[in-house]
Amino acid sequence: MYSSPLAALCPALAPAEQRPRPHLRPRSRAGRDGAGITLSLTLPGSTRSAVIGRTAVGAALEAHGLARYVWPATHAVSELLAVGARMTPGKELYVSLRHRDDAVRLLVWDQHPHHAEPDTAALCEVRRRRALWMLAAVVDDWGGEWGTCEAPQPERLGNKSWVVLPR
Repeated sequence: MYSSPLAALCPALAPAEQRPRPHLRPRSRAGRDGAGITLSLTLPGSTRSAVIGRTAVGAALEAHGLARYVWPATHAVSELLAVGARMTPGKELYVSLRHRDDAVRLLVWDQHPHHAEPDTAALCEVRRRRALWMLAAVVDDWGGEWGTCEAPQPERLGNKSWVVLPR
């Protein structure tokens, strides 16, 4: 189970191994930290799933030598799962975590139905984005990107929310 003492948010107070270092891109994938990290899981549509997702993502990142991403990624998955569970209570949520191209990529898919009425669809999207205001602040602070969109076919049902956290 993921457990870590409270980490300092200030880089100057962080232990030496967690301080930002100059980025030097390796010539091959073989020596890269976290190369090959892949985590996928399906969780129940409950706000309690945010804790499970947070724990799994934090443990996976630490196990792959990507501790620098633990704080923003665990926060992001918590927010995305909690909002996904509120949008589609009782329906399963899917989480995917990947590390490639020196970025952590997180995806949460929920089963929120598409709305035929454009005004309802727009209002629903606005409410989702407002509920994710803290996620937006964290991702922006880390220089990342995030977004939501309808799930592509063949799913035809659901919403994808994603976060990319660069090095």
